[in-house]
Amino acid sequence: MSASSSTRRPGYVGRFAPSPTGPLHAGSLVAALASWLDARAHGGKWLVRIEDVDTPRCVSGADELILRQLARCGLFPDEPPVWQSRRGTLYEAALKRLHTLGLVYPCACTRREVEEALVALGVLHGRFEERVYPGTCRAGLHGRPARATRLLTVCGGIEAVVSWNDRRSGPHRQNVAREVGDFVLHRADGLWAYQLAVVVDDGAQGITDVVRGADLADNTARQVHLQRLLVLPEPRYLHVPLVLGDDGHKLSKQNGARPLETREPLGALRAAGHALGLPELHASTVPDWLQAATLAWAQAWL
Repeated sequence: MSASSSTRRPGYVGRFAPSPTGPLHAGSLVAALASWLDARAHGGKWLVRIEDVDTPRCVSGADELILRQLARCGLFPDEPPVWQSRRGTLYEAALKRLHTLGLVYPCACTRREVEEALVALGVLHGRFEERVYPGTCRAGLHGRPARATRLLTVCGGIEAVVSWNDRRSGPHRQNVAREVGDFVLHRADGLWAYQLAVVVDDGAQGITDVVRGADLADNTARQVHLQRLLVLPEPRYLHVPLVLGDDGHKLSKQNGARPLETREPLGALRAAGHALGLPELHASTVPDWLQAATLAWAQAWL
């Protein structure tokens, strides 16, 4: 299936990057479908990346289950999937490059110590608000053992301020130094942080367009900052609406999201299309529905 020549974007490469912490649910299908439709509407490639870098949270077999769920819904990647857990050498090379540039430093702080430092500074946070790292270890560890590696967001007195554009919500601007602080690239438990892994992988896979849930929009400035430091291409971004749980927050396993039922994939796709604002599509098979949805997506977003 392909879009007409008038909607093609040469070299378009999109991706869906689920974390295998369990099966897909209704909210994750929305993100998968949006990224697939955008790739098809542009006549481009659609890839699947299994983001299993946070291995303690991963569930055995969830990766293969996710791939089967996608296949049942007619969402097949154009290249074999890749697994982040097998790509550590790429992340290590990127970290070494940043170290050579003098842009990273070791950190000895625990999460509790970061919280205590912020309280001492009179900074209080809500449950879901960003904890801005106060820069405790910038001047050195003072004999304490290193735990993590952080990226400097203030260099030569210049704060990292990032502007980027979202295809849905328009221009964004974030002072990363003040709103996030120096963020972790290599964790205290020896695992690679999401921000570094996703930027390195997007660059290595030639991702031109990132279509994902709106909950990840706040990560974008950090990722653009890293892309610029590593001299990697900056993808276009489109953050789509979230499916919310009964508690008003993003639908997830923590707030009662049920595994996606794919015995009736057409019904699941219709529900996801409705969440994305697509019109009611009269199609009796999955391929026919996806073809109609691609045309509807192209009319809305191209």
